[in-house]
Amino acid sequence: MAACNNGTGGRYQKIVIEPTASFNALRIIKKMIHIPILRAGRSYRSLNTVRVPHIKTGEPLVEVSQANRGLIAKDLVDIALQKEALAQRSVAELIALCKKAAHLFTTATLPLDLDGSDQSPVDYIQQVSGTTGLPEALCQQNLVKIQGVMENIDTVLDGLTRGLDLQLLDTGWGVQDGRTLSYVCETDSLGAILPSNSPGVHSLWVPAIALKVPVVLKPGREEPWTPYRIAQAFIAAGAPAEAFSFYPTDYSGANEILNRCGRAMLFGGGSTVAPWVNTPRVEIHGPGRSKIIIHEGEQRNWEQYLDLIVESVAKNGGRSCINASGVWVTAHGREIGEALAERLARLEPRPLDHPEAGIAAWANPKAAHGISSLIDQHLKEPGATELTTGDRVVELDSCTFLRPTVIWCEDAEHPLANTEFPFPFVSVVQVPPAALVKTIGATLVATAITEDASLIQDLIATPLIDRLNLGVIPTNQISWDSPHEGNLFEHLYRQRAFQHE
Repeated sequence: MAACNNGTGGRYQKIVIEPTASFNALRIIKKMIHIPILRAGRSYRSLNTVRVPHIKTGEPLVEVSQANRGLIAKDLVDIALQKEALAQRSVAELIALCKKAAHLFTTATLPLDLDGSDQSPVDYIQQVSGTTGLPEALCQQNLVKIQGVMENIDTVLDGLTRGLDLQLLDTGWGVQDGRTLSYVCETDSLGAILPSNSPGVHSLWVPAIALKVPVVLKPGREEPWTPYRIAQAFIAAGAPAEAFSFYPTDYSGANEILNRCGRAMLFGGGSTVAPWVNTPRVEIHGPGRSKIIIHEGEQRNWEQYLDLIVESVAKNGGRSCINASGVWVTAHGREIGEALAERLARLEPRPLDHPEAGIAAWANPKAAHGISSLIDQHLKEPGATELTTGDRVVELDSCTFLRPTVIWCEDAEHPLANTEFPFPFVSVVQVPPAALVKTIGATLVATAITEDASLIQDLIATPLIDRLNLGVIPTNQISWDSPHEGNLFEHLYRQRAFQHE
């Protein structure tokens, strides 16, 4: 094993493993897999395709039909007809279908294309891992997460609607707890511009089907598998196929979906979501910048929170917006950072089929090197010190990885103090207690460990935090009945004044 500098920036290490009989890159391709467009549930092969390579071999693993902007615009003219197919089912029926689809999603062999090709659950896990670099063990965990949301869709809807009698959505109005209530759906469809970072995010659009709203899905380039498989599971369960449109497409096609769907959700980095931030009909899922906050009073025993911090930072390979990218403290910051660096150093890259693999490989090695170079560039600025040691960029088993990185920031204004990368990266920042809430910035999930009543009230009052956990709760721990980012029911429906004789 030798360290080298290949000119791409950042510390770099290359590890060579000789191929063995279990070398998984060779078990995947017998023929070219094709994923078609779904036009209101109807498979459609396009002449325009994109081939997505296997992350280890570089050979094409799947050919994905591409929808152009004109085709999407033409189809969405008739989206109201697709909504009518769902309107004919009661919410109770759709909930039952969702539960059945959950079982099929995790256990059934489902169709991929009209040519007779199909996909077993094992195929699915290997294919997602093969194009995204997420270890197979983490793909399995995400599969179970999606299954859990679909199986518990009634609990999810109860949380989203705050206990609304869902029959009101069938009739349009009703009486609950002595009050006359009426809700109106504000859209014919939900458009979703989806990412490639983690399959679990697809559970966020699933409730739309039970809420009688068709979905128009634009998958991430490296992860067409999950939204397509969820759609096929619903169709196999008996849901109206018309409710599912699936458009792999480019930037202009994504904009067509965002412009033509009455409601949409958009996943992406800061530059991707910025043009849509002030568009109320688009629910933004951008950088999370989630944080652990430890107040001075608790820091006499800060060691007991290391497990919490490690899980929050590194679970799911650090790829989720709810992974902590910052630990904000009021004392002992350097000590906490050093202890955290020592713990995270144990999380080493492993082959993607290893049962204990916990770090994802990068589908684009140049991106990994680029991020490593950016971190090194910022470290040249005063106010921040890296506490991790060894090579950050590692090549292992024909894959490129970024090892966990811990930055100690003495300056809360340093560029690395409040940033986020899609791997286990975390900054430890120390600020005075009085400045804590003002300096944390926009935060998707904050876990606050404190007994200070004043700080708790400030945390509750600030609009900077979307989801607040008080106590020893990992930032990545979510509840089915409490969304961490936005409320899909409120995004799709509004309550209106209603009177009757």
